[in-house]
Amino acid sequence: MKSNQFVLLAVLAAGLGGGGLVVLRNQRESIQKETQKLGGALFPNFDVNAVGGLRFTQGTNAVNIQKTGDAWVVKERGGYPANFGEIAEFVRKLSDLKIANPITVGPSRLPMLELTKDSGTLVEFLDKDGKAIKSVLLGKKHTRGSGDESPFGGGGMPDGRYVQVGSGTDGVALVADALSNANPKPEDWIAKDFLKVEQPVFIQVIHPEATNSFTLTRTNEFGDWQLSEAQAGQELDKGKLFSFNTILSGASFNDVTDQPDVAKYGLDHPIEAQIRTSIGFTYKLKLGKMEGDNYSLQVSTDGSFVRDRVAGKDEKPEDKEKLDKEFKEKLSKQDEKLKAEQALSKWTYTVSKWSVDALLKNRGELLAEKKASAAPTLPTPAPTGDNLLDNLLVKPPGQ
Repeated sequence: MKSNQFVLLAVLAAGLGGGGLVVLRNQRESIQKETQKLGGALFPNFDVNAVGGLRFTQGTNAVNIQKTGDAWVVKERGGYPANFGEIAEFVRKLSDLKIANPITVGPSRLPMLELTKDSGTLVEFLDKDGKAIKSVLLGKKHTRGSGDESPFGGGGMPDGRYVQVGSGTDGVALVADALSNANPKPEDWIAKDFLKVEQPVFIQVIHPEATNSFTLTRTNEFGDWQLSEAQAGQELDKGKLFSFNTILSGASFNDVTDQPDVAKYGLDHPIEAQIRTSIGFTYKLKLGKMEGDNYSLQVSTDGSFVRDRVAGKDEKPEDKEKLDKEFKEKLSKQDEKLKAEQALSKWTYTVSKWSVDALLKNRGELLAEKKASAAPTLPTPAPTGDNLLDNLLVKPPGQ
C-alpha cells in the first residue's frame, strides 16, 4: 500500500472514530436526560396557592373558570358558581402529576398523539390577573392493551395520557392519569347543587289548558293528599301520588343559562307551579317545553319562618336553654338555605324529565278510574203449569 493511501485511511479512521464517540456521547446524554425526567414532577415547584383561574381550550371551544373574591365562577355561564371540589381536585392532581415515560418524537409525529392546537386540549393555570403561569397540552389517552409498547397504538381502558409542556418536542411525555375530566365544556364545571324541597303540604299546578290544572293539599308531611275543588265522583288514585311526597327533594340539573330564549324554551306559555312546605318555604316555578329529554325551568324562592320559640308549660330551666339553642341553630340553617336558594332565581336551568315528571301530570291523570257498573242479574222464572209437572216427573229412558 502506498504511503499516501495509508495516511488517507488513517485520517478517515480517526474521523469515523471521533464521530462514533460523538454519537455515543449524545446517546448517553439523551438516556441520562430521560432517566432524570422519568418519575419527575410534570410541574416542578408548582405553587397551587398562586392559581386564580383555569382556562381549557380545544379548537374554538373554551372554558374560563375565574376566582372572584372567595367564589369560583364559570364565565361562559354568566358567572354561575363553579364546582370548587372538582377544581381543587384537578389542580391538586396536576400539581402532583409525575412523568411515567418521556417520549422522544419529532414534530411530524405530534398529530398522531393529538398534541396539536386543534386536536389537543390546552390547560392553562392563571394568576389572579388572568395571566398564564403554567400550561400543558393534553393529547391522546393511552390505553393498556396490545399496544402498550408503542405510543401510537393500543386498546382497552385508558390508563394515561400524552402531554406536552412547552412548545418543544422535548417536553412530550406520558403521565399515568387519563385526566378524563379536563373537558372544555362549561356544563361540566358548574356546581350542580340545586333545590331541596322538604315536607311539601301544598302543591298547585297551573297548565295553559285550565281543565288540566289541579291543587293538592295535606295537613302535614305525613298526611294523605286531598284534591281541592273535587267534583262529584272524583277520587284521587293514591298510587299515583307518591312522587308528590318527595317532589324536587333531590333535584339536580344538566346546564344553566342567564340569557334564555323565552319563546324557544316555551317559557312564554309555561306550566306554572307553586309548592309550600310545612317549614315555611314557598317555591314558584315555570316549566317550559321539552327539548330532547330535558325541560327548561325557572324558580324563585321565598320563606316565612317562626322566629320565636314558645316554651312548654312545664318546661324546666335546664331544658329551656338546650331547646332555645337548638331552635336558633335550626332557624339559622333555614335562613342560610333560603339565601342559597333565592340566588338560583337569576338563571334558567335545564333539568331532566324525571326531575319534574310530577309537575307534568294533569288533573285527569291523578284520578282513580271509575269502575264499570255490573249489569243486573235477572232472576230465573219459577216453572208453572205443564212446565212444573214436566220438571217433577221422571220419564223412563227413551221416552
